[in-house]
Amino acid sequence: MSHATVTVTDLAHSIRNVPDFPKPGIQFKDITPLLADPRLLSGAIDLMTAGFKPGDVDAVVGIDARGFIFAAAAAVKLKAGFIPVRKKGKLPYLTHEETYDLEYGSSTVAIHIDAVRPGSRILLLDDLLATGGTAEAAARLLEKIGANILQIGFLIELGFLKGRHRLHRFPVKSQITY
Repeated sequence: MSHATVTVTDLAHSIRNVPDFPKPGIQFKDITPLLADPRLLSGAIDLMTAGFKPGDVDAVVGIDARGFIFAAAAAVKLKAGFIPVRKKGKLPYLTHEETYDLEYGSSTVAIHIDAVRPGSRILLLDDLLATGGTAEAAARLLEKIGANILQIGFLIELGFLKGRHRLHRFPVKSQITY
């Protein structure tokens, strides 16, 4: 069976629910069964890059850490560069940073100062959209350095957390919504 026949339903059925992880009351969406199946992984990349072809984007940006998986594979498929947005202190060179609020406290994401040229056409990818704080910070960071964000894409969206509202200025595409 070709990966071209992979549907969103196929992807959704491969995601394992892990109750009470990482703390009580959280239902963790475990994507490792999907990642382990080459047909599903390839199909997920096809779905996440639908509407784009080589030459449409200059770079695919992935958010630390599971976003790297999808963004790197999408970059290869689209013949584009891959750029990581990481947690503060994880990149070795000079960085731009963006701080955002969490439920308790704050966090900071960073990108190398020379990672994106002004006007670069960017596809921003991550595995999961929850409250949208990390994706919003990554998008602000990219805009601050002059990037043109064509789309923000996710494998999974937890719709009840309304993270999409924080990204209202951008085209947002999720494959699976819970």
